[in-house]
Amino acid sequence: MKRQLITSAVCFTLASTFMYQAAEASSHREAPNITRYPTVDSTDFYLFNSYETDRTGYVTILANYIPLQDAYGGPNYFAMDPAAAYNIHIDSDGDAIEDLTYQFKFTNSLAANGEGIKLTIGPDGNQRQVAIPLKNAGGIAAGDSSALNFIETYNLTQIEGPVRSGTRTALNSDMGSSTFTKPWDYIGDKTFSSTADYQAYADQYVYNVTLPNCSQPGRVFVGQRKDPFAVNLGESFDLVNYVPVEGDSEPGAGDGGGFPGGITQDVANDDLRDKNVTTLALELPASCLVGDGNGVIGAWTTASLPQARIQNPNASFDKPEVNGGAMVQISRLSAPLVNEVVIGLPDKDTFSTAAPTSDIQFADYVTHPSFPALLDLLFRDAVNATLGTNFETIAPTNFPRNDLVAAFLTGFAGVNQQATVTPSEMLRLNTAIPATPAANQSPLGVIGDDLAGFPNGRRPGDDVVDIALRVVMGRLCHEIPVGGAPTNLGLCQPEDANVGTAPFTDGAPLSASDIDEQFPYLRTPLAGSPN
Repeated sequence: MKRQLITSAVCFTLASTFMYQAAEASSHREAPNITRYPTVDSTDFYLFNSYETDRTGYVTILANYIPLQDAYGGPNYFAMDPAAAYNIHIDSDGDAIEDLTYQFKFTNSLAANGEGIKLTIGPDGNQRQVAIPLKNAGGIAAGDSSALNFIETYNLTQIEGPVRSGTRTALNSDMGSSTFTKPWDYIGDKTFSSTADYQAYADQYVYNVTLPNCSQPGRVFVGQRKDPFAVNLGESFDLVNYVPVEGDSEPGAGDGGGFPGGITQDVANDDLRDKNVTTLALELPASCLVGDGNGVIGAWTTASLPQARIQNPNASFDKPEVNGGAMVQISRLSAPLVNEVVIGLPDKDTFSTAAPTSDIQFADYVTHPSFPALLDLLFRDAVNATLGTNFETIAPTNFPRNDLVAAFLTGFAGVNQQATVTPSEMLRLNTAIPATPAANQSPLGVIGDDLAGFPNGRRPGDDVVDIALRVVMGRLCHEIPVGGAPTNLGLCQPEDANVGTAPFTDGAPLSASDIDEQFPYLRTPLAGSPN
């Protein structure tokens, strides 16, 4: 019981700092500069072996952009930036330099040859053709977008070698076109009739795509989806108005058999349950991604804008501004929560613009993280006074934090470590580890005895908030189940993390049951109007 009391007190004091920063993560506004550029703000990045039926041997990559989309956010909703380059980078050999990049560039246009849909207004003899103020003039359905006033398309380019100097190949659909269409956002059920009708409409824009030097086609989809991320925001901002340790004997048990007063899993705790995002989705043959490596690939997403943007004082739809100069990286994302709770505030914008090859400059944030030390500074005396204990620290004491180095910078030997080890921040996926079927996936990934989950890549159903809470406070210093057998990874020892086995949670449940089981996996977005 004393151990439970210690765990509870530490959890409670831990939460007031960590959950504030985790709330930042859920809004995905992770660095000061990116808050000014929501259209190039990457919200989440996923990399996993496809678990859709009959898709063994494929890798799915999802890059989500434009955070916190309210479904009712009209009249303009959520288009991508036509001046930006959105990239998905893949490193096959471990040198932290992209070997392949898939680059998306968008074009926005008006219907009727750029004039927009117009209505005849006025009586005979005094009529005018006047453009409508909305982006659609009527219902839209699969096979019939004639009422759509705003058309968003994109081109997809494969770049072999470094993104700035590699060989570029424009990709075509299996119908021979190099222009792909992004479905219009789910603005409501008067426009699309029903959720099923919207999904049928969106499904027609899942394309098979021909890949150079690859005998198998890939698939691509770009469009609005339900935000799959889950986190408890409101109660966290209210001075952590809950005890962040599991209150049931196991998540979802509903038996109150865990820590008395601890938070239990409830969808009402997920404050992103009513938000959408925009997803760039690729499914690619693993054999065409691994190159000369050992079958483990690294990946990350970036978005870049031209260096100069001059506002047009007489702005028009076609030319709201003039862009020029070299493309400059504005955002970067791979593993979740890194720029939110690992990188210090002075370096957050630097991290957003950095390449993985320069990540050594951020090493101290991982080997000697300030976050656990801050918790110790703020709360150690209060914990000791409350419990009558004499902890010298409540933070993990292994330095350098080799457990975090493996999690964030190198991967784990025998699981997701590349043949060449270049410390750098990216998601790493072992393409040879079979995908776990949705029904058998653990939301805790590797520490839940599921080697196909985070941090071996990341699936949409991996509960990375709970995983991150546990890992940062030393879960990897204790035995974890590997193939059902308790195993210590040898990175640190149990005495290095006196609360490392605490079942930290924010109470916002997430699992594979919240995700579809076919490409692009993320569910149909929420409708702006259900009537």
